[in-house]
Amino acid sequence: MAQWAKLQQLQGEALKQVQNVYGDHFPLEVRFVLAQWIEDKPWSELDPDNPNHENYAARLAVSLIQELEKKASSEDLNFIMKLKLDEAAVYFRDHYSSNPQQLIKVIKNCLQAEHNAIQLAENPCVHVPNQILGISHIHQEISQHLDKLKKKTQETEEEVRRMQQEQESFVIQYQESAKRQAQIQQLTNQPNTHNNVEMLSKLQREKELLDDALRQRATSLVQQRQALADRQQDTLMQVHALQTRVLDDELIKWKRNQQLSGNGVIFENNLDQIQEWCELLVEIIWQNRQQIKRVEMLCSQLPINSPMGNILERFRSLNSDITGLLSSLVTSTFVIEKLPPQVMKTNTRFTATVRLLVGGKLNVHMTPPQVRVTIISEAQANSLLKNKVGMTEASGEILNNTGTMEYHQATRQLSVSFRNMQLRKIKRAEKKGTESVMDEKFSLLFQSEFKVGGEELVFRVWTLSLPVVVIVHGNQEPHAWATVTWDNAFAEPGRVPFAVPDKVPWPQMAEVLNMKFHAACGQGLSAENLQYLATKGFRNSQIQDFSNMMITWSQFCKEPLPDRNFTFWEWFYAIMKVTREHLRVLWNDGVVIGFIGRRNAEEMLLKRPSGTFLLRFSDSELGGVTIAWVAEDPQQETHEVFMLQPFTSRDFSIRTLADRINDLKHLLYLYPDRAKDQAFGKYYTPFTENQPPSSNGYVKPVLVTHIPGLTGMVSGLDSFPGTPQSYFPPHSPDTGGYIDPSSMPGSGDQPMHAGAAVSDMDYDLLGMDLMSGDMDVPVDFSTINVSDLVAYTKSE
Repeated sequence: MAQWAKLQQLQGEALKQVQNVYGDHFPLEVRFVLAQWIEDKPWSELDPDNPNHENYAARLAVSLIQELEKKASSEDLNFIMKLKLDEAAVYFRDHYSSNPQQLIKVIKNCLQAEHNAIQLAENPCVHVPNQILGISHIHQEISQHLDKLKKKTQETEEEVRRMQQEQESFVIQYQESAKRQAQIQQLTNQPNTHNNVEMLSKLQREKELLDDALRQRATSLVQQRQALADRQQDTLMQVHALQTRVLDDELIKWKRNQQLSGNGVIFENNLDQIQEWCELLVEIIWQNRQQIKRVEMLCSQLPINSPMGNILERFRSLNSDITGLLSSLVTSTFVIEKLPPQVMKTNTRFTATVRLLVGGKLNVHMTPPQVRVTIISEAQANSLLKNKVGMTEASGEILNNTGTMEYHQATRQLSVSFRNMQLRKIKRAEKKGTESVMDEKFSLLFQSEFKVGGEELVFRVWTLSLPVVVIVHGNQEPHAWATVTWDNAFAEPGRVPFAVPDKVPWPQMAEVLNMKFHAACGQGLSAENLQYLATKGFRNSQIQDFSNMMITWSQFCKEPLPDRNFTFWEWFYAIMKVTREHLRVLWNDGVVIGFIGRRNAEEMLLKRPSGTFLLRFSDSELGGVTIAWVAEDPQQETHEVFMLQPFTSRDFSIRTLADRINDLKHLLYLYPDRAKDQAFGKYYTPFTENQPPSSNGYVKPVLVTHIPGLTGMVSGLDSFPGTPQSYFPPHSPDTGGYIDPSSMPGSGDQPMHAGAAVSDMDYDLLGMDLMSGDMDVPVDFSTINVSDLVAYTKSE
């Protein structure tokens, strides 16, 4: 059932939650008339912040507006609906034509809200993102505390208003008392006539009554001021506790999860929910601050001595405290919503987005602030945190590094997206010991300044990105990702930039590798896979329990593996890369064992029938995948395990692994006993003998993998009918354990294997052998008539 059809079945709170995400920025009526069109588009695959998606986003926005105008002109709709759709089309053209990415964000947000509401309705126990439905117990507590503080602030407002009225009445009575005093003074200077004496007596009695009332009002005002100060003090304590919970717990947790997402951990992005809390907090703080300032002004207008001390000073102190809370909230909510790439190549375009969570509530967009981006070193980041001021010196040059924050009415977000930044130059620090440029960490510093409250308060805000490793060449990428992966996984909140431990427990490292592999390849690593990785990482296959062992940074990515010129991380990274790019579906289908040693593979295969094979990752070649199979030696009547020269990404870009397995007819069963075609048949590339010529008139050849001379080695099973029988005499595998026909006559020094490069592999093109086993010496092609050769080929 389509999502829109399911949506119409919602009721109660779930339906209300969905309705709340629609509005003038994207009316529900538009969702209704374009339901099928909207759901046919690949929104989940579209990233509005990705520069590579900009053109498609623009075309999609134009297409949506055209569809909307087409629907609005339809005769099937009533007059009111047509008006609504016309208004929406005009609004979309005015607001989204120059910013189609914003329209994509709005639609994705609406669809996600629908999806989560439907999930909750269909299965109340299902886990859905908290930012949409707010079902988390912790989140409910925060919302309840905010409601209480909001109510308390309203009650305080009433008390301030009553105290102000009381003070105004006091002033009026005081003026009356002063008037009586003036009259008494005037009568005192006049002759003591009977009338004057009576009038004087009357005025003195009235003044005494007024003075008694004034003393009572003064006492009442002092008590009210003290009560308000106590109440404000209590409110500040509660606000401070709740703000600490939101900023130091929830926002820090969001930042940590954002960092872990760089290692493949699923990121539950609840920044919108955090913004909602921060907006309510800043509203409460601002209202209480205004109340404190009003009482402070009233106290200064009418100073009244109190036995409890100077009440005016107390309110000034409260004003300072609450302004500090406001400053902390504003500066802490200047966050990087979309991080720049953590491995950054010079002269390569990249993007980033920063957002001020409380910007909308403080009307910062009325005077849009500028944001500037610079790149700073680890030492500069340390200095920045110690001095708590912005940096003027940079460690590199970034193009297009300034932008203006904009307020998006539809999402209530004040943000700026940098879409065309480019790092042109970088200044590096001196290296010590074994340090390399891929170990050096930088950070992007985002800075801005703005005023609020009629320019009463000036805020200078800044925030640092996660550590960035700068490279200049693609071959530096694996080591750079090692630095980033270790930092993302083991950085402690509140650390000194960018300190990380130099060794960590293996179980933590295993979890990181599992997450990385799962994110890249679609399925994680089994306990057996992780056990094998532990033996590689610690260079010890004898230990069975690694749970209490610590793996060091050097073991992870500095020290080469035994008898190899690459590190553990380089080996793992290459495997992850080839699996992601070429073996993803096979890995997810469970047909690739992969992480298994040569000896274990041999022991497993020797217990199976001839023709049984498995796929394992090469120990000796980065990103290599080898086929190990068991075959019967007819001369010695024994079983032997053979390893094919490893395939790499270059090979798979020419012919897929599944097709190569299909080519090798001696491979019969995927370990332990699954028929080859059953396991890989659905991944074979379809092929028919009579393929028509392509549009350019050429007939496309088919590359087929085969192993020359395999007949004598594997009990008469041939990898391909055209294989020469005398080409590859029986022999044991070479010292590397791979089948490598480098000892064949005429092969010279060039090893031949079932790989990708034409110089390294014997391909059979449409069944025609291109090489002859008798070609021991070079052939003089000048003596051959090419026309005769072509004619001969055709006649065959």
